[in-house]
Amino acid sequence: MARKTSGKKTSRRKTSRRTVPVRKRRAPRKAPRRTAESLRKAVIGKAHARKAAAVKGPKKRVAADKQALAGATPPWTSVEIEEAFRRFQAAKPHPEGELKHVNPFTLLVAVVLSAQATDAGVNKATPALFAAADTPARMAELSEARVRELIKTIGLFNTKAKNVVALSRKLVEEHGGEVPRTREALEALPGVGRKTANVVMNIAFGEPTIAVDTHIFRIGNRTGLAPGKTPFEVETRLLEVVPDHYKRHAHHWLILHGRYVCVARRPLCESCLIADLCKWPGKTVQQ
Repeated sequence: MARKTSGKKTSRRKTSRRTVPVRKRRAPRKAPRRTAESLRKAVIGKAHARKAAAVKGPKKRVAADKQALAGATPPWTSVEIEEAFRRFQAAKPHPEGELKHVNPFTLLVAVVLSAQATDAGVNKATPALFAAADTPARMAELSEARVRELIKTIGLFNTKAKNVVALSRKLVEEHGGEVPRTREALEALPGVGRKTANVVMNIAFGEPTIAVDTHIFRIGNRTGLAPGKTPFEVETRLLEVVPDHYKRHAHHWLILHGRYVCVARRPLCESCLIADLCKWPGKTVQQ
């Protein structure tokens, strides 16, 4: 039997819909622009927060040096290079060469004698030599035998005695007894190569040259600061990356650093000024 329905209409209660405001999406924040000054502060901040560096074991150090010589060490940023030389300057504002001399001529002779010899060894022999002859004219008057006798404690003294007398005579005959200021004229002297010319130009005449010896060659490659397969390549790279206001003393800072801190066999990373900046994979920096 069908169910009767009433004729009354049922009304449904209408519910009002609340309008929810649409939220606008926030535009992503742009990263603050990293200026050179902000990058420098970031580098300095890390340096202040760092702990001592440590070196890895002998096998890993040797492998790391081979990797560095192969050019696999990451390059430095310009900010890191600026910071490294700022620290060098702060630690030693006026670095000086360690070869004893009294004038540009005796400096030239001392640098020629220092080839494949230590500065300390040269400094033991040169006082007597320079007492006998401290000018090109006086040195030219000495016989090779006399010079050999005075420098016999230095390696390769036979060849060096010959070169010292010959360059002294050439200075008298072609340069009026004065040490020339140009690289070309210096390299034309017997026993004088590019490194010797750079040292004389820098120390005697204040030129912003960089003399690459074994220490600087090692540092340039090991740290990644100025990699190169030859001393000339390392020198060229250093001249490109070292800020102009540090070039006058750059080779002194690097030589001293290589001689006393970043030594060949076991570098003293724990006392290194630039350990946190150095890219050498043979060290670790304990953060």
